[in-house]
Amino acid sequence: MKKILYILYQPYKWLIFVPILTLSTLFCGFVAVILTFFINPKTVSLMGVIWSKLNSFFTPMFVKVVGRENIDKKQSYIIASNHQSHFDIFVLYGWLGVDFKWVMKMELRKIPALGIACEKIGHIYIDRANHAAAVASLNAAREKLVNGTSALFFPEGTRSRTGEMGEYKKGAFKMALGTNLPILPITIIGTRNVLPADTLDLFPGRVKMIIHKPLDISGYTDDTIQDLMQRTREIIESGLD
Repeated sequence: MKKILYILYQPYKWLIFVPILTLSTLFCGFVAVILTFFINPKTVSLMGVIWSKLNSFFTPMFVKVVGRENIDKKQSYIIASNHQSHFDIFVLYGWLGVDFKWVMKMELRKIPALGIACEKIGHIYIDRANHAAAVASLNAAREKLVNGTSALFFPEGTRSRTGEMGEYKKGAFKMALGTNLPILPITIIGTRNVLPADTLDLFPGRVKMIIHKPLDISGYTDDTIQDLMQRTREIIESGLD
């Protein structure tokens, strides 16, 4: 039955969803850039919410959120999430309800409209091929993490191809120690079934996002950063289990 539904879905995907995704990305990106000249970047981020929920609706992808009570809107966090699909971006932007700055790989800057829009509203591009430049970008980003504005990382650095989490990188945890901000672990379940990594096999589905209790970093240092990484990983994996 699923194979039949998948075949029936293909004309809809190419004739309706893909054009909506393309046009909404160009439109929302353009509007976001224009608005940065007139209003607060926190308000501009609303365009990202609209873009995410619009494309999720037309997929369709249904999102359930658990643990929203674990967020203090006045507190800034270092947000750490697992990463299984491009659709994780829709889930986080559309349903997390937190003003945050993405920490994104430099390659995404090349996406038309979206790339420049993300730069203008303050998201953080990291050149992973240039360690010194990456460190400088993270240091500059610290100034933005005040009054409830957070930084969002995918500690794996890229999407999982198997559904299991990959090896963690230290960037998120170094920033947490450097800013003395708590880590907010996020588990996303089901996006891999909506759009698996490295494929165009889009298919409607249900997704769940678990917002765990913040992880206090007091007591951790550069010498115990591996322990902090492991503890964060265990919390995120507990949601997958």
